Amino acid sequence: MSTDSQDRDPDIELFVKAGNDGESIGNCPFSQRLFMILWLKGVVFNVTTVDLKRKPADLHNLAPGTHPPFLTFNGEVKTDINKIEEFLEETLGPPKYPKLAARQRESNTAGNDIFAKFSAFIKNTKPEANAVLEKGLNRALKKLDDYLNSTLPDEIDADSMEEEKGSNRGFLDGNELTLADCNLLPKLHIVKVVAKKYRNYDIPSEMKGVWRYLKNAYTRDEFTNTCAADSEIETAYKDVARRLAK
Repeated sequence: MSTDSQDRDPDIELFVKAGNDGESIGNCPFSQRLFMILWLKGVVFNVTTVDLKRKPADLHNLAPGTHPPFLTFNGEVKTDINKIEEFLEETLGPPKYPKLAARQRESNTAGNDIFAKFSAFIKNTKPEANAVLEKGLNRALKKLDDYLNSTLPDEIDADSMEEEKGSNRGFLDGNELTLADCNLLPKLHIVKVVAKKYRNYDIPSEMKGVWRYLKNAYTRDEFTNTCAADSEIETAYKDVARRLAK
């Protein structure tokens, strides 16, 4: 095998859900998760948006019965999101590509109940249940906030006699984006956009850790350039977000 073929990037094509215009990126946290992972790996890849209203025949032949996201890797179709993540982490590794796995196990589960609490809150039609469901969402966000403000083992200076002042890190597992962020950030962004639009809900300003986390994410191309437009996200939830009965 020549060194040239070893140095070449694999042939990767990522298929993601298209927006309402059939071309731009649609609202899909799973599509964004894989998009971010490939971007962070620094590998060359192509992205194809799939219009679910007019799914092209050649795509149907490529992955029958499959909705995006999925990808082809050197011509082989891969469809299970968690397995794709594992495969990319294993196949695209050092020295050529960075490792993206979080070092702290807790980083992978931080915030994992936020989306479920948000869904219950946004789908509710009963005014009397609204306050309780909002509290549930706040509690889930507070758990994430606590984690983001807690000091990670590698942030603790063993020689320092000062009391720990808490963490000021940018992301879940440190100052670099990891697989854990690729999973959580797309969902957290949807929560922020949709809850504001349909429930006039803002993530509480005292949750400094969550806001620091979001603000840091919005400075990163790997996140902002893989995100659907806010209007796209709002439209996707138009029928899901139930109006509270008067």
